[in-house]
Amino acid sequence: MTNTEAPKGTDPSRWSVEDLEAVAYALNNRPRKILGWKTPAEVFEQLRSLDNPMLRRPVELAQYTSFKLAEHLDAAGVAASIGSVGDAYDNVLMESMIGLFQTELIKQRRPWKTLSQVELATAERIDWYCHRRLHGETGHVPLVEYETNYYTELTKPQVKTTI
Repeated sequence: MTNTEAPKGTDPSRWSVEDLEAVAYALNNRPRKILGWKTPAEVFEQLRSLDNPMLRRPVELAQYTSFKLAEHLDAAGVAASIGSVGDAYDNVLMESMIGLFQTELIKQRRPWKTLSQVELATAERIDWYCHRRLHGETGHVPLVEYETNYYTELTKPQVKTTI
């Protein structure tokens, strides 16, 4: 694919992922006049070697752990998967959910024409996931139903039996 084959505004879905990656690689790795005829990667490495704090990725250096989240999980009787700084395993769950969302919704229904379409589809997906999707981990009931049942059981008066 050459520059003349894909004018600005062209729908990229007609090309393979490999074609698009090749173009992205070529564009991202060409020298730029504004960078003194260096590539962005060369400039980035040069700045990073100066230990520039603006170029650090703080999420990877030290994870932010919310004490409020830990307190909430503890109060609910949930074993937190948060350990010491830098190993908040909850990110794994979030990344898995994002990957599932991209695979099952974003990639399946492309091309998207507007941000509003993505926002509406996201809201519909969340509604389906919480109110109609049957989850094996919850006894094959939707999450909202499971949560309602849980809190109903929790607030029932406890009958004490003596033996």
